[in-house]
Amino acid sequence: MNFLLQLTSLHAALGRLLDKLQPLALLAARLYVTDVFWRSGWLKLTSWSSTLELFRDEYHVPVLPPAAAAVAGTFGELVFPALLAIGLFGRLGALGTFAVNAMAVISYSHVLLSEGFEAALGQHVLWGVLLLGLTVFGPGKISVDHWLERRAAARCRPLAAAMT
Repeated sequence: MNFLLQLTSLHAALGRLLDKLQPLALLAARLYVTDVFWRSGWLKLTSWSSTLELFRDEYHVPVLPPAAAAVAGTFGELVFPALLAIGLFGRLGALGTFAVNAMAVISYSHVLLSEGFEAALGQHVLWGVLLLGLTVFGPGKISVDHWLERRAAARCRPLAAAMT
């Protein structure tokens, strides 16, 4: 039993050490996913005629007409990842980028679910898991959100002290 308590103590110490890396890990996840979606959105924007053609002929976005889907997809791939990168409304940025990723899988499922495209689908799953994690945990301490929350908390402290 003593050995188990020692292992538990060592495990807790390791956890405290690794906790210090959380802000960097969250920042790395944010920047990695942002890079993927930002590049895709920028390519769509700078090659607009090709983008419209792809949405007309290749992507099968449900409900929206191709031109509207192209605008919405490009907007989503540029705006949500930008929020995510700086950590401003980071959970919204992560959730919005997750929705863009999900729509990409749905719209291109006829290819992604085909034999030989397992790695491409795997990339979307990886991005989705990272984005869900960022949605649940938030953008971390290295973010505008964290800075704003600290400022807001500091502004409330004098009021809380006056009320007691």
